[in-house]
Amino acid sequence: MSGFPDPTTSWTTQTIPAECQDDEYNEVSWGIAEYAGQTPKHVPMWIPRPKVTDFTVKYELTYSGICHSDCHMGTNDWYACVYPCVVGHEHAGVVTEVGDKVTKVKVGDRVGVGCFIDSCLECKMCNKGEENYCEKGNTGTFNGSKTHGRVAGNQELKTFGGYSASNVVHEYFVMKIPDAIPFEKAAPLLCAAITLYDPLKHWGATKEDADKMVIGVVGIGGLGTMGIKLAKALGHTVVAVSRAMDKESLAKEKGADFYVASSDSKAIKACPVKCDLILNTVGVKHDLNVYLPLLAQDGTLVQLGGNAGPQTVHQFGLMMKRQKIAGSMIGGIKATEECLELCAKHGIYPDVQIIEAKEIDWAWQQLIGPAGNSDGVRYVIDIKKSLENKEFLPK
Repeated sequence: MSGFPDPTTSWTTQTIPAECQDDEYNEVSWGIAEYAGQTPKHVPMWIPRPKVTDFTVKYELTYSGICHSDCHMGTNDWYACVYPCVVGHEHAGVVTEVGDKVTKVKVGDRVGVGCFIDSCLECKMCNKGEENYCEKGNTGTFNGSKTHGRVAGNQELKTFGGYSASNVVHEYFVMKIPDAIPFEKAAPLLCAAITLYDPLKHWGATKEDADKMVIGVVGIGGLGTMGIKLAKALGHTVVAVSRAMDKESLAKEKGADFYVASSDSKAIKACPVKCDLILNTVGVKHDLNVYLPLLAQDGTLVQLGGNAGPQTVHQFGLMMKRQKIAGSMIGGIKATEECLELCAKHGIYPDVQIIEAKEIDWAWQQLIGPAGNSDGVRYVIDIKKSLENKEFLPK
């Protein structure tokens, strides 16, 4: 589209040195060596990780979740991938080493790391605990620039994500995983759960003394099913929305009270409830206008999917009911820790399928292929088991 970069040419490259710096160590990972469109191939590769310093924490990854954002980056849908890249921002691991001044966690703790590993910690948003909206830009867990001084090692290289055996991160961005959460289901909570929890919190749906709401969830995949579970656990009425009727049983199994096929305009208008808040998880270009009849007076449609292109909206409909379209992106550290506690309290976990690193390419195609995420599962890499496969390790 005019005015937007061409994803086939807008990527760049970086060179991973053959030898680590003195403040780094070599680690196993599975990454994408070069741009390959919608069918990238993950290969074993060595990457440099920073050694532990005063305030940093080393954890061995046990599980690493696969997020659709990984696919968007690795296929250069977002126009800014730097190859070779190692993605993954849903980390669940065990602490193996801590710096001398670390107080937040200790060796042996189960920890998680989410979508960013540094921010300025000085701006208005960081001071509010919303480091995800850092005014100077946070440092993404993968493909991020090391701009704030808490990510050591080679400053010229972009950050490498969790499709890897270990990582080292400043303690501020490391979170304890409550004991009640099954470890194999913990990693996706660091992205999928907080991405839905944070807008629920922002728009007042997590307040215990507030009036209960009608919450719509668009897209019944890995994100959407988490949204249904969270909204229902908070006591709200839930309306699930997908293109056709084929996901009705799945949505209601996860807790939805109502189900609407977005391709049926009559069914949308006939829905017996109107939504105070709609969480739209769809990550590709689509028509937002079909959801507006589901919105109540003063309702808000929140965009959560990673579609990089423009969307067209008929504003007159918004004006007539003072409706709003907003965006939301993951959540801060405090909100993520709240989300983990809520999930532990209510037993809210993603539906996961455990895979090995050799199956990453297959899992990606389940997400970006024509069927999309048809069963709502989150794919999770068993890192320990993957490391046992000597045929799929870097030489």
